[in-house]
Amino acid sequence: HALPIRFTNNDQEQIIYPVLIKTNSSLILVDCGYENQVHLLEEAMLSIGFHLGELTGIIITHHDIDHMGGLFQLKQKYPHIKVYSSNLEAPYISGERKSLRLQQAEDLFDQLPADYKPWAIAFQQELSNMKPVVVDNSFEEDGPLPFLELVNSIHTPGHMPGHISLYIPSIKTLIAADAVVIENDKLQIANPQFTLDMPKAMESVRKLSELEIDNLICYHGGIMKEKIHHHILQLLNS
Repeated sequence: HALPIRFTNNDQEQIIYPVLIKTNSSLILVDCGYENQVHLLEEAMLSIGFHLGELTGIIITHHDIDHMGGLFQLKQKYPHIKVYSSNLEAPYISGERKSLRLQQAEDLFDQLPADYKPWAIAFQQELSNMKPVVVDNSFEEDGPLPFLELVNSIHTPGHMPGHISLYIPSIKTLIAADAVVIENDKLQIANPQFTLDMPKAMESVRKLSELEIDNLICYHGGIMKEKIHHHILQLLNS
């Protein structure tokens, strides 16, 4: 289930799409939005018949603020929820290593135009204030998830080195996270200015092109069901 979370950010209406995966024994959330959005997650889950407290775990695909900013509050409210991530991402989510996004923002600051710097300072502060959360279990970037049957992790670096997407072969569904986004009914690379390694990002898209995908869920842009392979090839050839 894709969970559309609608909110206003910098005076702009935005929607993100965390995903809920239900099996016989688990109820797993994939990414959780910004800080102070737990109530929006709660509302979205209630609308399809689930309660946030029923979650058994949450997978963080990478440590960007819009994917894990609400994790600390979620864990505070429901401490039984297990936190999962890839091995590469775990130290950043747990706070053992400095956020790569914060490092990037600091490195680029002097190159920014003067009128952009107040926003950049606020963004750095927001990243600095993001509360880390201990990862209960981490896993290999590529391969079946040991705690979630029939779901495969796919290492899709570029946006961040440890970024993962999730693939469910039985229903040919790809949860892309930020490997790709849907903009104007087309697939694009997520925020190229924030992509840490564009060649790797494109190689990740090439990796996704090898999958059979009937349903594509992008964290930014929502769901695509038609001509997915065609759209992936268009992006690769653009």
